[in-house]
Amino acid sequence: MRKPRIAAGACSLLLAAACAFAGPATAQVASSTVAGGYVALGDSYSSGVGAGDYLASGKECKRSSRAYPVLWAEAHAPATFSFAACNGAGAKDVLKEQLGHLSARTGLVTLTVGGSDTGFVSVLATCALGGTERCLSAVSRSRAVMDGPLAGDLDVLYTAIRSRAPAARVVVLGYPHLYHLSGSCALGLQDGERTTLNDAVDHLNAVIAQRAAVHGFIFADVTGAFAGHEICSSSPWLHSVDVLAITESYHPTAPGQSLGYLPALTHAT
Repeated sequence: MRKPRIAAGACSLLLAAACAFAGPATAQVASSTVAGGYVALGDSYSSGVGAGDYLASGKECKRSSRAYPVLWAEAHAPATFSFAACNGAGAKDVLKEQLGHLSARTGLVTLTVGGSDTGFVSVLATCALGGTERCLSAVSRSRAVMDGPLAGDLDVLYTAIRSRAPAARVVVLGYPHLYHLSGSCALGLQDGERTTLNDAVDHLNAVIAQRAAVHGFIFADVTGAFAGHEICSSSPWLHSVDVLAITESYHPTAPGQSLGYLPALTHAT
């Protein structure tokens, strides 16, 4: 996977009213994050690959105006908004190329990262083309990376984020299940392989959540929000495999960003 070249992105913000239903504690948190700057870090799930309407700046990062960080910023109008997330970014890429947007004035940091580090793209390709045995072997290797190198890389990254943004509320979002079991797909993977992939996503989320908790960060689980909207469901919020748009395969659609990821972030802030 090629290394992404990060280009700083900026989005205009729309003034929004404060949430009338927020309790005192929630209102205090919201006031803190809005008063400070908001920095959106991470990989393709944060940049909005699959959601369309990509911004002109940093084209290779495929940052979408429909991505959940942009939608949150438009709704809450933070003091500043830096959209650094980039397609293909792993934990080391975020560490080296995206943290320059953080400062002591940063009030909110969000990110998704970990999927690229574990080679999940190649795992999916192996499962789609290589048969059950090769699929299971690929998933097993990916899970070993999650438990070993990824956990260590997340610790380094999370430590650096806290060092650069000591006062920020940091929300780490997870990944959704990819497949709806016993769904509408007549071709492709069998349910056994789909279950294995969903279980691998659960394991990845567990590793990310554990490391986030150690650093005092909030983990936002999106699997519940996407339940019933996975690939092979009647109303999917994820792109299935498309050889004509391979980059967008297995990524959230615009509704996946606005109805899946955005509510999870809003709840966490």
